[in-house]
Amino acid sequence: MKKQELDFAKIKQAAEGYRADMTRFLRDLVLAHGESCEEKDKVYRIKEEMEKVGFDETIVDPMGNILGYMGKGETVIAFDAHIDCVGIGNIEDWEFDPFEGKEDEVNIWGRGTSDQLGGIVSSVYGAKIMKDLGMLSDEYKVLVTGTVQEEDCDGLCWQYIINEDKIRPEFVVSTEPTNGNIYRGHRGRMEIRVDVYGTACHGSAPERGDNAIYKMADILREVRDLNDKLHYDEFLGKGTVTTSQIFYTSPSRCAVADSCAISLDRRLTDGETYKSALKEIEELPSVKKYGAKVSMYKYERPSWTGLVYPTDCYFPTWVRKESDPEVVALAESFRGMYGEPKIDKWTFSTNGVSIMGREGIPCVGLGPGKEEEAHAPNEKTWKDDLVKCAAIYAALPTIYMDNKNA
Repeated sequence: MKKQELDFAKIKQAAEGYRADMTRFLRDLVLAHGESCEEKDKVYRIKEEMEKVGFDETIVDPMGNILGYMGKGETVIAFDAHIDCVGIGNIEDWEFDPFEGKEDEVNIWGRGTSDQLGGIVSSVYGAKIMKDLGMLSDEYKVLVTGTVQEEDCDGLCWQYIINEDKIRPEFVVSTEPTNGNIYRGHRGRMEIRVDVYGTACHGSAPERGDNAIYKMADILREVRDLNDKLHYDEFLGKGTVTTSQIFYTSPSRCAVADSCAISLDRRLTDGETYKSALKEIEELPSVKKYGAKVSMYKYERPSWTGLVYPTDCYFPTWVRKESDPEVVALAESFRGMYGEPKIDKWTFSTNGVSIMGREGIPCVGLGPGKEEEAHAPNEKTWKDDLVKCAAIYAALPTIYMDNKNA
């Protein structure tokens, strides 16, 4: 099919026809729970839905990602949704059971609805619409991925898919929530640890020891001040650093602490690297004065299948241009049914850190839900968003391939 043959009204009608199916599917995924490394039930529920709607092939890879193919062409166009969720936090902040969820005519509530189970729902039904309306061609096949461990270690799943499953799509649509907009990048991040050491002694005579917590207090002030001095990028905004955790060791509550460590959440804007970020911490006066050790965390937690795939906790920045072909095609698909899109960026990080950031595979974002709902109590998404994204996804491959061949 050529893009001039696309019947946008018919695509929208088809997506609307699956509103109830998408709602039920999303409610089932909320019921399946599944934080990082616990996604098994979600994986097999997604596999069941893919097979029900007619996917040509479904695979659960050794890491535990669910991969569903529609079509038989050589060019792979992928739609990615991570299917793990964060915990619920303080249950007192919830007005309902977060893993039972609820719905009304407009909304679906429950943990993971915006971040980001709605994305896999719209992707699966977007692919079904392509098949229903005869939009698949022998030039491409669609890959829908339900990926694991993103909340723990964003992009690790795609490191595995690219390097071990040997899959390298033409481009990937990240279906993370985009507030109804198209996103073309976001800041990167890294997880830094700073350790400083002292000497323990009895707390009744602290002058006999060397208090590691006091040393860290000096470092903490300098980290706080560093945040105001970091690089600014016109599109992505400023890099940031904040202390996220603090640890210590001490013989007892009646003793001077002999070690102290902090975790730093470092957000990297365009032009910053993990090397430059580490150096900024290493060059802090108190880090040098106290001989503190600065390091980057490594992630080594087993997936739900038991597979361990170690990686440094560095998640690169990435940006695409508005003129890049996947951004142009997604905007054209959006425009054909829902008017002029706003093209923007995520505040948080996504699997794009590996897809585009590490591997240079073009990535673009459009997903149901809102960023503000991510990780928040009483999380919800919108049924209209599920329908809208499924329709836009369905038209995208045809438009992209036609533009490419023009």
